Amino acid sequence: MRAEVPESLLAERRSRGLDRRDELWDGVLHMVPPPADARQGLSTELVILLGQLAKGRGLVPRIETGLFRSSDDYRVPEQLYRRPEDGSTRGAEGAELVVEILSPQDETLAKLPWYDEIGVREVLILDPATRASTLYRAGQVVEPAHSEVLGVTFRTVDGRLQLTSEGGEVII
Repeated sequence: MRAEVPESLLAERRSRGLDRRDELWDGVLHMVPPPADARQGLSTELVILLGQLAKGRGLVPRIETGLFRSSDDYRVPEQLYRRPEDGSTRGAEGAELVVEILSPQDETLAKLPWYDEIGVREVLILDPATRASTLYRAGQVVEPAHSEVLGVTFRTVDGRLQLTSEGGEVII
């Protein structure tokens, strides 16, 4: 069922900055709540670690940036890693890797076909409660969860997320 959203609510969300994570899916508004503390904490730790690896590979790390197919069709993943030429004034026009962190009743899995359609090479989905990771490439789960984009393998060890790369191993 599609609910109509009053323009007054949209205007209030814009004026308070609550709309920065909202998404348009082929013109249909999806209002996304702000991330919970555990989700934001995991995202922060991850971007600190992965950001340096991405830069070393010539990629640009971004958090909560719009990834656009068109002006009325975009998503706002927790993180994305893009080539410099894929940046634009409105956000990103492409990405090599997208990171989504699960939250209750989110639509992460519904975004997978869209990411594949616009050419995102890899999508990493993380569960902040269990630290489980699932990596998708071309719409398929990759086992083990090794990102070719960043050269990192993700796995859960004793309820914590382990990242392994040529530079070593980190657990968060």
